[in-house]
Amino acid sequence: MLDAPRLNELNDDLRARLGHIGLVVFDVDGILNSGQLNFLADGREIKSFSILDGLGIKLLQRGGIKSAIITGRRSPQVELRAEALGINYLRQGREDKIVALEELWQETGFDASRTAYIGDDLPDLAAIRRVAFGATVPNGHWRVREQAHWCTRLPGGSGAARELCELILAAQGKLDRLLEEYL
Repeated sequence: MLDAPRLNELNDDLRARLGHIGLVVFDVDGILNSGQLNFLADGREIKSFSILDGLGIKLLQRGGIKSAIITGRRSPQVELRAEALGINYLRQGREDKIVALEELWQETGFDASRTAYIGDDLPDLAAIRRVAFGATVPNGHWRVREQAHWCTRLPGGSGAARELCELILAAQGKLDRLLEEYL
């Protein structure tokens, strides 16, 4: 979660980049989970997701911001998680993240200037470079960290997506109002 000192990072450049974001796109492996692949003895895959990230995505939605997932792998767990969170758009089995992102823009009417993207590895790099605000995690590939506009403090699967959600909401002046609902 975003702590008070991180709010001080909201300089004019970040506020300008984040002020018009209407769509946030999340990678899955390495962002919404730790990036580790876990399998049962029968070959079925297990995925774990952070409840912190889930609430962050729900806060985004309550703030009027759409959410999407673009992931290179296919997984019924991701479909279930996206459905449970009310993710607006889901694209699985898409290694071509930039093509998937452009298709998403055609479908939704959003464009790069209104999109934030968070990813951790080389397949995410073109998307991170193309959007108004590209983010990554501290354990992301060095080239991705080098090209991203911002890096979370927490690693993927441990609240990194929540940090991004709260940063966007804070930059748009919506975070305090949304958090007050819990008081």
